Amino acid sequence: MSKITLNQLVQNEISRLAKVQGLDTATLRAFAQFVVENHKKDSKPKPPKVVKPEKVKPLTLAQLKKAIFGYFAVKDVKELKKSGSFAMATSGMEKLDFSKKDGWEKLYRKFIGVLPGEENETGYGCINGINIFKYDLVWKAFGLDPETATSEDIKSAYRELSKVYHPDIPNTGDAQVFARLNVFYKSLNQRF
Repeated sequence: MSKITLNQLVQNEISRLAKVQGLDTATLRAFAQFVVENHKKDSKPKPPKVVKPEKVKPLTLAQLKKAIFGYFAVKDVKELKKSGSFAMATSGMEKLDFSKKDGWEKLYRKFIGVLPGEENETGYGCINGINIFKYDLVWKAFGLDPETATSEDIKSAYRELSKVYHPDIPNTGDAQVFARLNVFYKSLNQRF
């Protein structure tokens, strides 16, 4: 520790305190040195750096096409359009535009799974990390395990979600979200 020369004002105050309080001047000088050397140091520990999660790159159009072609076991769009399994699988869907990425993303969501970057979404229409308007992941939206959930579990999950999203609930109620939850609930309760 390097010695800092204390100014006359501080030295006079040390002498005064030593006389009045009966303290040792060496101790007071050491304390004054400590204060001068450390007065600008931050006594609070610095908070740890927050690591931002890496942004997930969205799939390119080529990657989307490759995944869809692989799923339907075809080589190109021409074969895909002729595929009977593709025609059957998409018969209930709206007409798809194969010239735009949006159409390929809809197919990916429907047949392959959650697009990179859309996991644990938040915002309008998102329940349990899933946007219920983009995905038909009923079990995940209800927060249930399809292997172990009982009819009572399904009813209970539906009731809990209804308490939040029913249109009559102030602040959180939403008719569109509730209608979608009803479709989900009916799909889980149907007996064939």
